[in-house]
Amino acid sequence: MAETKKILRALAGEVQEVPPIWMMRQAGRYLPEYRATRAQAGDFLSLCYNPELAAEVTLQPIRRYGFDAAILFADILLVPQALGADLWFVTGEGPRLSTITQQSEFDALKPIDAIHETLSPVYETVRILSRELPSETALIGFAGAPWTVATYMIAGRGTPDQGPAHRLREENTALFESLLDRITAATIEYLSAQIEAGAEVVKIFDSWAGSLKGEAFQKYAVEPCRVITAAIKARHPGIPVIGFPREADQGYIGFAKATGVDCVALDNSVSPEWAAANVQVDGCVQGNLASLHMVTGGQALVDETRRIVKAFSKGPHIFNLGHGITPDADPENVQLMIDTVRGR
Repeated sequence: MAETKKILRALAGEVQEVPPIWMMRQAGRYLPEYRATRAQAGDFLSLCYNPELAAEVTLQPIRRYGFDAAILFADILLVPQALGADLWFVTGEGPRLSTITQQSEFDALKPIDAIHETLSPVYETVRILSRELPSETALIGFAGAPWTVATYMIAGRGTPDQGPAHRLREENTALFESLLDRITAATIEYLSAQIEAGAEVVKIFDSWAGSLKGEAFQKYAVEPCRVITAAIKARHPGIPVIGFPREADQGYIGFAKATGVDCVALDNSVSPEWAAANVQVDGCVQGNLASLHMVTGGQALVDETRRIVKAFSKGPHIFNLGHGITPDADPENVQLMIDTVRGR
């Protein structure tokens, strides 16, 4: 039964002696079985759009570690591609997209209802997972937050400071906001379709939220997340939403109340003690072990894991990393982290 799933209990506000655990990018290049399946698929996008193989890599860390949740294997840039942007990946460098920097490029984007044609294989992956996951394992769907997705669509790639997006925001606010609105509407439809296919939780990744300051953070990080969360909850009552405004710093305070999310995921730039006092008071938090510990391991990993569990022990908590696990991580350190959380 759904209510026995530890993640869903935490998201409902239950304080558990042993927190549930999953890990961002838990299906990834640190696992040899992932690398083998990726090679079989041919390239990253082919893996994302092959439901059987995408389901396989989603299941691999569940088989190996017994995490309390699986997160759909996909990518936040599938939504821009579904909207009509060209998307490709450069080996060793990351994603590249055709850019949206002027009105004519925005006007060439597809309407919202056209996205499902491209994204239908992702929904099939969710359906496979909802059948094949262990009964105690929750299934998390996800999408990128509008601001973060827009930064890639405007720059055509990841940038260190999101400068191109900030420039467009200042120089052509109308175009920038139109793009954000289009992404917001598409994200609602995308997450809703994931839920209809079997996702039990959805997460909104705002990886570049920290580069928005002051009023801009409220307008372009908080507000789109609020709109998406409200729409999801109206369509799918009871489905919890996790928000991740990475590096939001003081913006983490009140984020749950302002957006309606059921859980705030925390990066490791804030201490667990600070977050317990300032963020967990509003409900469930997720995080926030530094990913580097998955590389270095040892007693420092054990000590920091115990510190985080203790700091968040008085409220609802989902144990996770502060960001995604890196390709150079040691799979044995993942097991050590899990054993430490579970008191083995």
